[in-house]
Amino acid sequence: MLIVNKLLPQGQGLAPVLLKRASQVELDWDVRQKSRFDATDSQGRTLGVFLPRGTLVRGGDVLVAEDGSMVRVVAAPQPVLVITPCAEHGSPFDLVRAAYHLGNRHVQIELQPDHLKIEPDHVLADMLRAMHLTVREAAVAFEPEGGAYASGGHGHGHAHGHHEHGHHDHDHAPAAAPVNRGKPIGIAVKAAEAPPHVHGPGCGHGHDH
Repeated sequence: MLIVNKLLPQGQGLAPVLLKRASQVELDWDVRQKSRFDATDSQGRTLGVFLPRGTLVRGGDVLVAEDGSMVRVVAAPQPVLVITPCAEHGSPFDLVRAAYHLGNRHVQIELQPDHLKIEPDHVLADMLRAMHLTVREAAVAFEPEGGAYASGGHGHGHAHGHHEHGHHDHDHAPAAAPVNRGKPIGIAVKAAEAPPHVHGPGCGHGHDH
C-alpha cells in the first residue's frame, strides 16, 4: 500500500511532463470530501490516503505518496441534478434565489454562472420546480462549493494564492442579514417566497422539467 499524506492543489508547481506521467485515481465527491480513505490508482496500486482533517480533494489535485509517487485525481461522474432558469421567462437571478433556499437547508451546491448542481433529492427537485426552475438529471463530475473557512478547501478545481487587502483596498458591502437556519431540510417554500411567474405560450412549466 502506498501511504499518501500530501496534496498539491491542481498540481501546483509541478512541470506538465510530471503531471502527464502520473497515474490517476477516479473518485466521486462522497470520497473526495473525506481526508482519510483507501483507493486504487490506474496502475492497480492501493492508496492509503491520510490528509489533514478538513481537507477537500478536488478533480485535478495531485496526491503525493511517501515514496514520492504522484497520483492525479479525476472527479468521477456521478448522479446529480442540474438546475437552470426557465428558458422562456427565467433569468440568472432565479439561480441566486435557488442557491439561497438550498443553502438555507445546508445543501451542498456546485455554483456555475449558468447553472447549479446538487446531489439527487426528489423533495428539493419538487421545490425548485415550484420556483419555476428547470431541473434535470445528469451523470457528471460534482465539485460543490467549499466552506469559506474550510481547512484546506480550495474552490472549484483551482487554488487561490494568499490575498492581502489593506483596509481601503476595496469597498465593503453592507453585511447580509442573518440566514434563518431554523427551517427543516426539505421543507416546501412558502408561496410568499416566490413571486408569481407568468406563463406564456411554450413555457411548459409543470410538464417536463
